[in-house]
Order: sequence, then C-alpha cells, then structure tokens
Amino acid sequence: MSRPALLIDRDGTLIREHDEPPRSAGEVELLAGGAAALARARARGFALVMITNQSAFARGWLRFEEFAAVQRTIDAQLAVAGARLDAVYFCPHHPLEGEPPYRRECECRKPGSALVLAAQRELELDLARSWMIGDARRDLAAGAAAGVRGILVATGKGAREAEKLTALERSRTHFAADLAQAVEFALGA
Repeated sequence: MSRPALLIDRDGTLIREHDEPPRSAGEVELLAGGAAALARARARGFALVMITNQSAFARGWLRFEEFAAVQRTIDAQLAVAGARLDAVYFCPHHPLEGEPPYRRECECRKPGSALVLAAQRELELDLARSWMIGDARRDLAAGAAAGVRGILVATGKGAREAEKLTALERSRTHFAADLAQAVEFALGA
C-alpha cells in the first residue's frame, strides 16, 4: 500500500542556507520548528524524503565524506525532535560547471523529476497525496512534473522566488512562512 510523502528540499528549507553548502557538523542549523513538525507528519503516516540539488560536488566545493558527515548531523538533530527521514536523494551534477562525470545535463537535478520518481518507486509513495516543500521554483517544478502539489516556504530564497512565479505557478502553489507552517498545512489539507 502506497503512502503519502513530504518531499523536502534541504538548504533554505530544512537547514539554514549560507553562501556555500555546509561541509561540517558545526555548519548545520535546522530551521526553527521544522523537525517537530516533521515528527508530527511521520506520526500521521507520511514518509519524509529529502530531495536536494548538491552541485557543490560538480564545482569541487564538496566531497562525499563531507556530505555524509553533514547528513549524519542533520539526522541526529532531527532525531532529537523525534523525526527521521525515510531517504535522502541528491543530485551532484551541474550542467555547466565542474568536470565530467559531474558536469552534465541530467534529469535528477531539480527541476527534473527523476529523484521524485525514484523515491516513488523505491518507497512506494502515493504522489497524488504528497507535497513538495521547498524555497525555490525548481523544487516545486520537480514535484509538479511528477504530479506532486507544492508549498513554497519564505525561508532561504523563497521570498525572492515567490516574486518570480508565473500566474500558473502561483495558482497551484501554497505559500508558507517556513517548513513548520508548510507541514501543518499539508497535514490539514
């Protein structure tokens, strides 16, 4: 039996976004209220899936060991609030920067939907009952391409991104102040 999911962007949505991606545990800061809200969603039967672009790999700014260490820190901080991610999907590519094999066009980089569809297959998700939550148009576009409703959060670059939405994007997007508010909306929808 498939279940709904919250498909969550990382930088600017779940954790504080900086000019460069975090490379160590000390650089990770969960945004207030998000972890507790995710724990409530998990208790209501939602899968929790992180879907993130990490072009820092292609650009040579980030190594896999650093990414894994940051993810362990995120997981530990989420656990304090009783939340746990079911899976983490990330795209290490960039279409214009870096060296092959990371410099290339791909479908896994949001707004492509390959990571959303991989999560659907591997975790048996019901995308029609799921939500994509992010701070960028590309997050919502990745979800929309797979039939997932979107919630744009104002954190990270979300407030600036909201100004760029087309009329069609605006009509099918819910807006929330932050991840906690987005999760509460998704639970009530």
